[in-house]
Amino acid sequence: MKTCFFIGHRDTSENIYPVLETEVERHIAEYGVDEFIVGRYGHFDQMAARAVKAVKTVHPNVRLILLMPYLNNVPLPEGFDGAIYPDGLEYVPKKYAIPRANQAMVDRCDYLIAHVKYPFGGAFQCLNYAKRKGIRIANIAK
Repeated sequence: MKTCFFIGHRDTSENIYPVLETEVERHIAEYGVDEFIVGRYGHFDQMAARAVKAVKTVHPNVRLILLMPYLNNVPLPEGFDGAIYPDGLEYVPKKYAIPRANQAMVDRCDYLIAHVKYPFGGAFQCLNYAKRKGIRIANIAK
């Protein structure tokens, strides 16, 4: 199983959606990705989930997994195949939960699709962490 994680700014414009969907399709066709992990805390995450759901109509074997940085009993959103809560996150203070969950997913994934254009913030830090780990990155902000 090959896994791809998404990281991007909360305020990402809707204009990038067609490029994002094309990138999801490319990761399936060229790299054999069959699992996509996405959070739920910003517009980029919403678009990433929407793109995977759209591509799943052509590739029904692809799985969409929700990253949960907080331990709570929220229902799984429609179109998701499962959820993941990283081990050890229950010991992390709440304000660090999202960055730590993102790091855990970079540690777990093979690929990263990003929309990071600002040289600051959590998305930028996660992108740099992925670069240090040697993860294959497609930053569609460039």
